[in-house]
Amino acid sequence: MSRYDSRSGDPTSYRDRRSDSGFGGATGYGGSTRSSSSRRENDGAESPGKLDLDGLIPFEKNFYVESPELEKMSEVEVEEYRKRREITVEGRDVPKPIKSFRDTGFPEYVLEEVTKAGFVEPTPIQAQGWPMALKGRDLIGIAETGSGKTLAYLLPAIVHVNAQPILSPGDGPIVLVLAPTRELAVQIQQEATKFGSSSKIKSTCIYGGVPKGPQVRDLQKGVEIVIATPGRLIDMMESHHTNLRRVTYLVLDEADRMLDMGFDPQIRKIVSQIRPDRQTLYWSATWPKEVEQLARQFLYNPYKVIIGSPDLKANHSIRQIVDIITENQKYNRLVKLLEDIMDGSRILIFMDTKKGCDQITRQLRMDGWPALSIHGDKSQAERDWVLSEFKAGKSPIMTATDVAARGLDVKDVKFVINYDFPGSLEDYVHRIGRTGRAGAKGTAYTFFTAANARFAKELIALLEEAGQKVSPELAAMGRGAPPPPSGHGGFRDRGRGYGGGRPWN
Repeated sequence: MSRYDSRSGDPTSYRDRRSDSGFGGATGYGGSTRSSSSRRENDGAESPGKLDLDGLIPFEKNFYVESPELEKMSEVEVEEYRKRREITVEGRDVPKPIKSFRDTGFPEYVLEEVTKAGFVEPTPIQAQGWPMALKGRDLIGIAETGSGKTLAYLLPAIVHVNAQPILSPGDGPIVLVLAPTRELAVQIQQEATKFGSSSKIKSTCIYGGVPKGPQVRDLQKGVEIVIATPGRLIDMMESHHTNLRRVTYLVLDEADRMLDMGFDPQIRKIVSQIRPDRQTLYWSATWPKEVEQLARQFLYNPYKVIIGSPDLKANHSIRQIVDIITENQKYNRLVKLLEDIMDGSRILIFMDTKKGCDQITRQLRMDGWPALSIHGDKSQAERDWVLSEFKAGKSPIMTATDVAARGLDVKDVKFVINYDFPGSLEDYVHRIGRTGRAGAKGTAYTFFTAANARFAKELIALLEEAGQKVSPELAAMGRGAPPPPSGHGGFRDRGRGYGGGRPWN
């Protein structure tokens, strides 16, 4: 029996324990101006033990016991393993990375779900992130999308929930996961349902753009895990449909994207309602100054784990091809490219604007291509339908704005096309990261115009780091030369061999 799984042996175990006063009654932590945002620095922050925790019931958060196999690992072996898997760590008393799922000591019912999902070994972020999270310490995790970070925080969350007193009527969640987009929130909930159902952990997804009724009913019934976008969660709190007094495990996923989208004030408002001695896990694909500043205010004495280089880089499994063209050549070039690569595989095309997305989709459909679009102006029902059609392969071409760039986890996206170049290199990396996921290969095509010239130097550095070819035209733009007016090059010669050659029937 797992060292976390005392349910069958102890009559006062975590699933049966009751608390007379509960968490979330009048003695709970709610609405106080004393919050983690008052902490000053990572290491110089005021310890939660010194903050005013009067009336807060203590809770368990350290569940990690090192396995005998890991105990035998020498420091040299640990360093070699981290180096091989590109794991960099910071912090005090960092636990050794695990090598197998058994090393975590996860409950048997969790390990069964992991086996059922077909996972062979932990990903690098899981290997180092799981023991860190299970120790109950705050954690900063920096890893590219598709790295397995969702399970890196969800499986420890399940262990955490199972160690707390059960919910009482009126209690809010024990685990709160904040995500920037509806699509990402829904995907996280799917994983939470899959891995939490065996221990009867309930979860719900709170996001805007849909009726509140079903979400309110879920909250009123009581759920241990809430995955939410910031705006709708604040709405639910202000309407007294939920509270955060019982939250002891807080996750901020895609923190960089949430700041890009202007959620900083909402995040601060939400965190101010959560007890300061909670465990906080802070996940980001990039580490800009704004993300670092927020982390300094929200986290106390955190571990930090970086997978790969902290510098921006693209997934090396993705073949990147950049074509220098003019704006008015884009559509014809897109059609020629689709003729070359279309073989029934999923193709994701990114546009900058909702209007452009709709226009190109309409034109593609008129020309016989099976395209659907997804963007922020679509209703949630329509977005869900488009996504399901795309995932099922019924409509293998999907156009999207950046709403789909992060967190969108669709298996077997073979090609990504940047019809419009994004507003930052970070967004470029996230867009092309929709292909080449979980070790698969992928190809990203990018239309690059004179209007994008300011990104040429950074893009070249990104391509070179990933071992990609840089065309003479792009290299010239990187040196400040104007782009060739005719849009030399193109994908037609370089893209042969991907099949098709004709519109999809």
